[in-house]
Parts: sequence; C-alpha cells; structure tokens
Amino acid sequence: MSQSRAVDVPAYINAQRFSGYQWLVLILCFFVVAIDGFDTAAIGYIAPSLVQQWHIDRGSLGPVLSAALFGLAGGAIFAGPLADKLGRKTLLVLSVVFFGVASLATAFAQDLDTLTALRFLTGLGLGAAMPNAVTLISEYAPESRRAVIVNTMFCGFPLGASIGGFVASWLIPHFGWHSVLVLGGVLPLALSVLLILCLPESVKFLVVRQKPIEHVRRILSRISGESLSDVDEFTVNEAAPKRAGSAVSVVLSKPYGFGSVMLWLTYFMGLVIFYLLTSWMPILFKDAGFTIERAALITALFPLGGGIGTVLSGWLMDKFNAQKVVAVGYALTAVLVYAVGQAIGNIGLLVALIFLAGTAMNGAQSSMPSLAAMFYPTHGRATGVAWMLGIGRFGGIAGALLGAELMRRHLGFSATFSLLAIPAVIATVALLAKNAWERARGHLPTTSNDARNSAAMH
Repeated sequence: MSQSRAVDVPAYINAQRFSGYQWLVLILCFFVVAIDGFDTAAIGYIAPSLVQQWHIDRGSLGPVLSAALFGLAGGAIFAGPLADKLGRKTLLVLSVVFFGVASLATAFAQDLDTLTALRFLTGLGLGAAMPNAVTLISEYAPESRRAVIVNTMFCGFPLGASIGGFVASWLIPHFGWHSVLVLGGVLPLALSVLLILCLPESVKFLVVRQKPIEHVRRILSRISGESLSDVDEFTVNEAAPKRAGSAVSVVLSKPYGFGSVMLWLTYFMGLVIFYLLTSWMPILFKDAGFTIERAALITALFPLGGGIGTVLSGWLMDKFNAQKVVAVGYALTAVLVYAVGQAIGNIGLLVALIFLAGTAMNGAQSSMPSLAAMFYPTHGRATGVAWMLGIGRFGGIAGALLGAELMRRHLGFSATFSLLAIPAVIATVALLAKNAWERARGHLPTTSNDARNSAAMH
C-alpha cells in the first residue's frame, strides 16, 4: 500500500520547470491582454472618421474618448472582489465575452450619446479582464521567474494597441470605421471559446476555496507529468492576516494597507505621465515647430521601447529587490522626461531621450501588476491587483485633463516636460516608502513566517 502525502502547491510549482501547460496559460492570457489593448485603443483609430462622417467637432469626442477610461476603472474595482470569490477563470471569461459583445454593439451606434454609453460598457469588460489575466498567470508562474513571465504577458497590451493601428489603417478605407469595432468584438468572442475549453482555473484558488481535490491533482499532473495519485492533501502556505475576512479586508488590513495605498499612488502617477504624453505629445511637438508627420513619428518612439523595458524590468525584478528595481525605473523616467524638455534644439538627442524615457516609463509602469501580484496572498490577490489598476485609471483621466489644462495655459514644451518629472518622483518615493515600511515591520507580507495562513484541501 502506497503511503499518502501532502503537497504545498506554491512550493510544488516552484520546483518544476515551466511546462507546456503553463506556456498555454501564458499564451492565452497574452492574447486576452493583446485584444484588450486593441479594443482600448480602437476609439482613437476611428475618431478621425467619426469627425468626418458625423460632421462633429473634435472637442465633442471628449466624452467618448474618456468613457472607456471610467469603465476601465469601474470594471477593475468591482471585478477583483468577485474574482476572489468566484474564480479567476470565471471572471476572465465573462469579462472577455462582455467586452466582445459591447464592442460589437458599439459598431452599430448611430449617435454620440449611444457611442459614449457603449464605450463605457466596453471599458467595464476591458477593466475586468486585465487584472484577472495578471492574477491567473502570476499564480501559475514559479516564484524565481514570476516577474518576467507576468511582464512578458503584459507586453501584449501595447502590442495589441500597436497592431490595431496597422489593422485599422487597412480596414477603415476598405470597410469603414465600423469594421474596426466589429473585429474588436469578434476576436474576444472567438478567444472566449478557447478560454472555456483550454484555460484552467487558478490551482491556488482551487485549494484556498476548497474545490474538489481531483481538479487540483489533474492540473498539477499536467504541469509536472506526475500522477500525484498518492496525494490526499494540497495546501497553500502563505502570509495572510490572522482574521482574513473578505478579499477587500485583506487589501485594507494592517499588514497590507499602507503598501496598498503606495501601490495605488505609484500606478496613479505613472498613468498621469503616460496618458498626458500619449494624448498631447503630438500637439506639443507641433507647437514646438515640428511638422505633423515628424511629430507623429517622434511620439511613436515613446511606446516603442516598452516591450524591451518591460521584459528587462521583469528579469531584474526576479534577480534583485523588485520594488527597488521598479523605483529605479520611475527615477530614470523623471530624469529622462526632464531632459527631453531641455533638448528641444537637438533633434538627435531629443529622439534618443524620447525612446529612452518611453523604455524606462513603460518598463516601470508595466511592472506594477507583477509587483502587486507578488505583494498580496491568494485570498486577496485578484482584488489587490484589480484595485491598483482601477484606482490608477483615474490617474489616466487626470493626465488627459491636466494635459488639456496645460495646453489652455500655453505652458510650453520645456515647462510641460519639466513638470512631468514631478509625478515620476512621487512614484519613486512611494515605492521606496513601501519597501522601507516592509523592512521596518521585519518582513515582506508575501513571505512572512508570521501570521501564516495555511489553506488545505483534503
């Protein structure tokens, strides 16, 4: 008779090579994030056609362009606690279907009010999908490679947005602006079928929520190739508040509350910079004397290095103190953004600085979901990641509004870029404060031997 044994799921995943099954999870989550990027950016690609065909003023597109941002924030904030209760896969599939249907409906909008309402609904689905994809892949990634794996998945967002621009430039002349939104609806609906058939639920979630042990055994067997038939107990040993309560209470609890606020502040400040620059940089360059074409090309350099910066940041996070690595990224952003404002007379230097600033900025900002996923325990991870993303979205809204105010005040190229160094400095300080707070407490919440929460499945 074989003797039964217990297996700690995080330790078991850490001990395995990154298997083909985990690659499948990564690829599917990458596709979710890529389509998320496509649909988020879609309204920008069709905006010129809307102005032309509907004979409307550009300024009247403001509510349409911001509606999805409000939806993204709301979707993330509400989806996190639901995912910690119902499951990451369940919420991910539902949100992908939701924003697919909403995008399809948006394609048939006949007026601005309808378009604005439907873009808000699309944003709700987009906002719910992103944090659950981050949470799911982070819970399948071995600890030694978690940051680089999550960051690699997150590269799908700018890639999807970028490819969307090329696709839209071909679709719109041939089939009209509606075709971009139709594609943005068909792709997620097709992907949702693959998610239902191929994507597993988070194995850590299954253990914490006391789901049937056969599900856990089957998933871990596909990762390792072992049968695990002799295992009659699976556990998830990790730090958690002594009285865990709801997922929201975990995020706001004493061991996590200060860190949560610092994550929110950092992500908020990062999106202030990102949305202000992506929304207003072409106008800044044009006002500085560049042609429209050159202004567009130089602006395109800002997100170009994002993939390099994101993967490099993830690799460094796995090797060194993750919070300090991301803090250095924001500090470099502050220096480089300020330098951009002083280099207006030197086109070669300006181009190089824009590329480097984008690499540092996007690398740091895209690393934040990975940092949040490391920080929270399984019981509150989806909520923690989602709330950071959701609250941070208001930074994007603030960045777009701040840009409009700076344009109204005619602040100028150099002064605007100098001003943008401030939120980057605030983000740096917030992460360093979080790191110092954890050191002062004598432990990191996700690795503490104190207040251990051992979730077991028999």
